[in-house]
Order: sequence, then structure tokens, then C-alpha cells
Amino acid sequence: MKKFSRRTVAFFYLLVVSIVIGLLIGYEQISILYVLASLALIALLLVVGFADLEGAGRGDLDSRA
Repeated sequence: MKKFSRRTVAFFYLLVVSIVIGLLIGYEQISILYVLASLALIALLLVVGFADLEGAGRGDLDSRA
């Protein structure tokens, strides 16, 4: 079985999320969208908060130029 590339998987997730959002808007379930948006924002903040940025220096950019 052939594995899908990361780009294809990302497009699939984007398609699924856009269908869910479209359905929720179509059925006028805006309160559920508010809850999902709040949870997504919390997840994003947690990912950024726990990201290991200690090793991400600007030294790599200088050596490539």
C-alpha cells in the first residue's frame, strides 16, 4: 500500500475541517463553532508554549548565506 505524502494528508485534513465548518454554518450551529474555535486556539497556544525554541538560533541562517 502506498503512503500518502505529508502535503496530501494536510490537504485531506483541510478538506475535512472545511466541510465540518461549512455544515455547522449551514445548520446554524454557531455556538459549536465558538467552542471549537476556542479549543483550537487553546491547542495552538499549548503547542507554542511547549515548543522547544532553545535550539532555534540564527546561526544557521548566517552559514547558508
